[in-house]
Amino acid sequence: MATSDEYKREIMGDLARGDREMMPNAPQTDDYQNFDDFAQRSTRDERKRLFGESLQHDRIPPAQMEPELRKAIAQIKPDERDDVAQEFFKELKKRGLSDRDLEKQLALSSHHPKKMSADDVSKLAAFAYHAHPDIFRDVLADKPWMMKFLSNPLVAAILGIAAAKWLSNRK
Repeated sequence: MATSDEYKREIMGDLARGDREMMPNAPQTDDYQNFDDFAQRSTRDERKRLFGESLQHDRIPPAQMEPELRKAIAQIKPDERDDVAQEFFKELKKRGLSDRDLEKQLALSSHHPKKMSADDVSKLAAFAYHAHPDIFRDVLADKPWMMKFLSNPLVAAILGIAAAKWLSNRK
């Protein structure tokens, strides 16, 4: 493939067509036309399981994921970026990490999601991926549209392989 976008299109096309490889104990799913359709119609638990299986440090190390997060978060709309930051803060607070402490620790420009820059939200997401991967996966399960902004072919391939296996029983 010449570009990451072409590679992503190929992976998403493969997902739309399905894969004949069966995953043991895979639940029966609806026919999903593409990743956007999957993101809109799948349940949070389905997405959480899929992302839990595919977004692991042994497959995508933080050093590789962090630049991808910066690129992806820079592309999303400001209100969506606010939602992502707010969700990370909410989940991290449940672990005893206050938004003000995170602001200092991560050198964020603000602890208010609406005042945060794309770089701030990227730092917050990278922190969650590295230190609290379960929170990172939970937030992605709530905001699956973020995945389509990741441009790295390896990331798309890993997600594509996991999704194709998981969604394969539609045929």
